[in-house]
Amino acid sequence: MGEKINKVVLAYSGGLDTSVILKWLQVEYGCEVVTFTADLGQGEELEPVRGKAQMAGVKDEHIFIDDLREEFVRDYVFPMFRANAVYEGLYLLGTSIARPLISKRQIEIAHQVGADAVAHGATGKGNDQVRFELGYYALDPDIKVIAPWREWDLTSRTKLIEFAEAHQIPVSKDKRGEAPFSTDANLLHTSSEGKVLEDPWVETPDYVYSRTDNPEDAPDTPQYIEMDFEHGDPVAIDSETLSPAALLTKLNSLGKTHGIGRLDLVENRFVGMKSRGMYETPGGTILLEAHRGIEQLTLDRGAMHLKDELMPRYAELIYNGLWFTPEREMLQAAIDHSQADVTGTVRLKLYKGSVNVVGRKADVAFNLYSQDVVTFEDDAGAYDQRDAEGFIKLNALRLRLLGRREQ
Repeated sequence: MGEKINKVVLAYSGGLDTSVILKWLQVEYGCEVVTFTADLGQGEELEPVRGKAQMAGVKDEHIFIDDLREEFVRDYVFPMFRANAVYEGLYLLGTSIARPLISKRQIEIAHQVGADAVAHGATGKGNDQVRFELGYYALDPDIKVIAPWREWDLTSRTKLIEFAEAHQIPVSKDKRGEAPFSTDANLLHTSSEGKVLEDPWVETPDYVYSRTDNPEDAPDTPQYIEMDFEHGDPVAIDSETLSPAALLTKLNSLGKTHGIGRLDLVENRFVGMKSRGMYETPGGTILLEAHRGIEQLTLDRGAMHLKDELMPRYAELIYNGLWFTPEREMLQAAIDHSQADVTGTVRLKLYKGSVNVVGRKADVAFNLYSQDVVTFEDDAGAYDQRDAEGFIKLNALRLRLLGRREQ
């Protein structure tokens, strides 16, 4: 196993895989294991994780269960949504954006307890191993990283269960059969992939969905909501001021009721293969539409178009795990600068899987929309239509020269 490891901080969910990893680290490396469980709003009761870690011999002072929901939304989700970031035109990056925060906290704990290694449960086929480890190395260049799925010979669920039983690790009945699909969840989204989802021609079964009601069964009456923004971030829903995590939680509830935010996607993983996943991002889908709605009033054309050019690059950096890089920070600085005057209110219509902006307003200090200029009625001299002739002729000059040459 290479160099001697004395203490390792494990990203620990308490599930079968990370429970096996915990014991495997103790057996194979003979090291002390510190467990770290992040509450990112995945909707599970996390306190039982403490008991599982204790049963595995982890000291009480080495069990970390941290509520990171506010930090997650405030410092990761909201900055990403200022950019309107979507990967490959569709994916709202719900798994991707959680990984840098987990990595950061894991390294902080490693320094706090004097650990010389960190470990994660990501497989060798996916993107998460890249995201976790790029985060680790950016924050501690000398940290030792243990990735059991790239080292051990427990290459099947049967072998995992055999190892668990041999070491008195409880295995629930639902884990004994082949898992129909795997999931990852946080306050922004739930993703599902594998097994029943691997054939991209087969429609996602209804039982896979957990965060959204079926749009066909959603209320027959639309619901209207208003969202207030300040400097690019949402701050209130229907005039109720909410913390970042509380606001996203509220949007998730609204999105669930109306079946908003389902996505069936075949994406290009960073490691090179294509994979099919099913994503549910109810609150994020509403937030993206609302943010673009308030930018329509308050963001200058040049800034908006440049943002749209930068966005795919920014989204790819997050997808690939490059949050802690100079280029992401450079793009973030430009994006954040653009949001200084993105302040106002958006009215949205939620109805059977769809969300649409139906109204937007902003104070005169932030609003670039002028009804006096744009009106089809008498504009009282606000805009001289005769100016358009010269504007068109100047822009047509090169086209006319080209046309004459062709003749």
